[in-house]
Amino acid sequence: MGNDQLKKIEKKRDPGKTIEVLFKISDAVSKTRNLNELYKVIHESLDEILNVDNFYIALHHKENDSITFPYHVDAVDENAEEIFNFSRQPSITGKVIYNRKPMIFYEQDIKDLASEFGEKVIGTVSKIWLGAPLIVNNKTKGAIVIQSYTSATAYQKEDLDLLNSVSQHIALAIERKESREAMHEQDKILRKILESSPVGIALVRNRIFKWVNNEMVRMFGYESKKDFENQSTRMVYADDVDFDMTGDTIYTSLITTATADYEIELVKKDMSLFPGHIRLSCDDINHPLEWTIATFTDISQRKIGEKEKFEKERLQGVLEMAGAICHEINQPLQAILGYSELLLMDEKLGAGEDNIHSIKSQASRLGRITRKLSNITHYRTVNYPGNTKIVDIWGAGSDIEH
Repeated sequence: MGNDQLKKIEKKRDPGKTIEVLFKISDAVSKTRNLNELYKVIHESLDEILNVDNFYIALHHKENDSITFPYHVDAVDENAEEIFNFSRQPSITGKVIYNRKPMIFYEQDIKDLASEFGEKVIGTVSKIWLGAPLIVNNKTKGAIVIQSYTSATAYQKEDLDLLNSVSQHIALAIERKESREAMHEQDKILRKILESSPVGIALVRNRIFKWVNNEMVRMFGYESKKDFENQSTRMVYADDVDFDMTGDTIYTSLITTATADYEIELVKKDMSLFPGHIRLSCDDINHPLEWTIATFTDISQRKIGEKEKFEKERLQGVLEMAGAICHEINQPLQAILGYSELLLMDEKLGAGEDNIHSIKSQASRLGRITRKLSNITHYRTVNYPGNTKIVDIWGAGSDIEH
């Protein structure tokens, strides 16, 4: 071995350099954008203290009984694919993972392990192989491995200890990075849910809009979310009276139940009004307006439906009353008409005949009214002296009479 190679090895095993590399790996957790980038930095950093021409990181997926190789650099073999039924494979990586300790294997050890399972070694057999488990929160997440295909003396026992030390930092780095990526993914999912919501959603601080979803923009007729950012919620109320009144209502309700629920006329950008339902919730009833989540719903269609239902119920009441009146009036009315006919047949009636004709005429008019009542199909009122309204029976049926 030449002097240059000896100097390189001594440099790589310098304790100060090792600490520097570990710092780089820790620093990379916050600076790299994703795990793939992080793995590359880990590999490049380790190259300053170890021979990592053949290096890989294996992650163990216990639920699938498999391992994957998110990062794999090898001077001889191609990139490794996912291995299934991992617990039943003659794998030296598996030995490290299941034994939960750093291990070193030589060429014959690898061949002997394959023979125990009656298998042949897949790929090129290493002259020396070093692996250390990646353990976080007492769970083995995988292993970090370096190997040499050319020399059994490429590494020493101290290198296994060093690799194990490095693996602990790598395991923590991977765990933190995975947690961040998981949180980022959850944040994306949450935003998709909020943006696809059919109701308006807003984050409000002290009655100032801090964030709104797209439905809020559409509902109130604005161009973008920026129109709401850092704007007072006064912008969605018809006037100052409504704004002040709801402020008192919201505060009183939030400090008692942590929620507020009310309906009010809301105003769009073009100043047109629409009925809205607002529901708010807070986390801290001691400071209820500090941060609140508010949902806004346009209830115009619901109001139309409620009005139609009310009109229908009112019409039903009119029809039932009209039916009862017709039933009760028709019987005495028929009697009056019958007696009128009998009286008119009396030749001795004399001067009273005109009065009998008047009685019969008014009774016939009552008959027409009862028939009109029985033909009511819709509800309509007209003004009546005395500042009141009455049902317009002549304009409420299909056979209108004047």
